Amino acid sequence: MAKIVLGIATSHTPMLNTPAKDWPSFIDRDGVRDFLDKEGNSASYEELLTRADPRALPELTPERFAARHDEAQAAVDRLKQSVRRAELDALIIIGDDQKELFHEDHLPSILVYYGDTIRNVPLSPKFKGPEWSRLATARYYEEKEPRDYPVDAPLALHLIGELIDREFDVASSNGLAPGHGEGHAHAFVRKRLMEDPDLPVVPIFLNTYYPPNQPTPRRCWKLGQAIRAAVESYPGDARIGIVGSGGLSHFVVDEELDRGVIDALARKDGEALQSLPRKKLNSGSSEIRMWISIGGAVEHLDMAWSHYVPGYRTPAGSGTGLGFAYWS
Repeated sequence: MAKIVLGIATSHTPMLNTPAKDWPSFIDRDGVRDFLDKEGNSASYEELLTRADPRALPELTPERFAARHDEAQAAVDRLKQSVRRAELDALIIIGDDQKELFHEDHLPSILVYYGDTIRNVPLSPKFKGPEWSRLATARYYEEKEPRDYPVDAPLALHLIGELIDREFDVASSNGLAPGHGEGHAHAFVRKRLMEDPDLPVVPIFLNTYYPPNQPTPRRCWKLGQAIRAAVESYPGDARIGIVGSGGLSHFVVDEELDRGVIDALARKDGEALQSLPRKKLNSGSSEIRMWISIGGAVEHLDMAWSHYVPGYRTPAGSGTGLGFAYWS
């Protein structure tokens, strides 16, 4: 039977595409952003400043930025090496879509893509933002011309059928609108973790961000379990990897939440992950749902390695909890 032989969970923030010298530039966005605090309540930047995590300020030096940047880049490289060693036949990628492909007129909770290929396109010349932001965003995408990459369409169709049999009413798609390409969550995996452009993928989209149809933590765990069962019912002996792209906490770094998620995954504590307060899983922290899904998919594997970097970038404690883990 086919088997999931590798699981990965990774952050995909633009901080990972940005040199350390530009990390302080994020204050241009964070200073005017609408936040949710660690409890999921609305807060302004000024309000966060009044109750900022005391661990943040000592991290805001050029030396600490450089050290944490180096840690994070080394972690991304370690995940890339795990993909190389696994000798995969296909890679399932679970990621969210931040209105890159889907909008309020059609916003699927769970979607499996089954086209023969999926396109990656260069960043639009209409991108609005400072140069450091443009350069960071462009790293998710092709430099000059659109490119079509292979999808394991038979495996994707098998997943759709098996998930429906397991009472997941998944949406499906076999193509992208003209001019559009895969979003940053899936593109990060392609550009930063995959060395072989011919390795076929199965893109799965999870609506983590946008009400009213965000899947619950329990549903995400069960989705991962159902994906694993579907893979194991697939004919042949294919070696399948699965990646959850996104997270951890942002845009306010919550070290306790992040470390608790990683610890629960290492212990295979599905109940703890399924019981995470949904109010904490909104805004950027909503992407923790990808990690929960991976946990359900790799119960049969042990966490081989993880690393966590609290990516503070302003005195208010804003930033991203940079998390990386793999199972084999």
